[in-house]
Amino acid sequence: MRVFVTGASGWIGSAVVPELIGAGHQVIGLARSDSSAEALAAAGVEVVRGSLDDLDTLRDASAAADGVIHLAFNHELAFAQGDFKAAADADRRAVEAIGEALAGSDKPFVHTSGTPAEPGRAATEHDGHEVPPADAVPAEAAGPVTRMATGEWVLALADRGVRTSVVRLPRTNHGEGDQGFIASLVQTARRRGVAGYYGDGTNRWPAVHRLDSAHLFRVALEEAPAGSTLHAVADEGVSLREIADVIGRHLNVPMASVPPQEANEHFGWLTMVLSRDQPASSAHTRASTGWHPTQPGLITDLDKGHYFRTPSA
Repeated sequence: MRVFVTGASGWIGSAVVPELIGAGHQVIGLARSDSSAEALAAAGVEVVRGSLDDLDTLRDASAAADGVIHLAFNHELAFAQGDFKAAADADRRAVEAIGEALAGSDKPFVHTSGTPAEPGRAATEHDGHEVPPADAVPAEAAGPVTRMATGEWVLALADRGVRTSVVRLPRTNHGEGDQGFIASLVQTARRRGVAGYYGDGTNRWPAVHRLDSAHLFRVALEEAPAGSTLHAVADEGVSLREIADVIGRHLNVPMASVPPQEANEHFGWLTMVLSRDQPASSAHTRASTGWHPTQPGLITDLDKGHYFRTPSA
């Protein structure tokens, strides 16, 4: 199968690409920079130059492929620059371009989203499908709600002749080389001399190793029925206190609570992720697809020490 992959050179994409090639698929990857293009070509990927803003490129590449996996999202704009809404709007435009190109083709279209949060329990694949009306959404939630709505739009393409699926990723997709949320917590602890956790530390993050995520994307591409929602979750919920404990031991710094009123100053942009209890289940995904994670869990992976190496190590 010729598979067009956006975000092919990113953290998850660079694991999805060898997963697909190893299974006999040909990968066409979107690259917005020379360095990304060079990395993809070295990995055996056919390169298409462009970004999520190049809608004609997305349409043409999608129409020419046998299936699409959409991984790209402007995390720099969403988190580092703090404009999640603008990133989510750009993502929606890109997804609509891909969907229009695939309509009526019966080709697979695998979209990426995040696991939802359900108060007091682990979120399942059946949760998170009721999108609130725009006028009922506070400004700080507009971006996440837009992204949620985009996922529902993709699922609805099943009625237009596209074999759609949405793979929801947990807060942490860990592994050696990760520069995401866990790496940010480590950097904060190193800078501040304390392994902090939000509030009482009982808020939980779902987690998965990125190689297990990559495998689920291939399963979705090859097998998922139209309209499927899948959770790439290995650890249902790892408490922030557990994470801080490992960070503190490896950096030899004390572990301490950071009160909610001080969290923005201590954690910065990461506070919006830390401040909610967000466990998630993948029971339905495992039962319906046969996918089962085989890589180390988050705490085991943290204890391997690769998150704590200094640049000169």
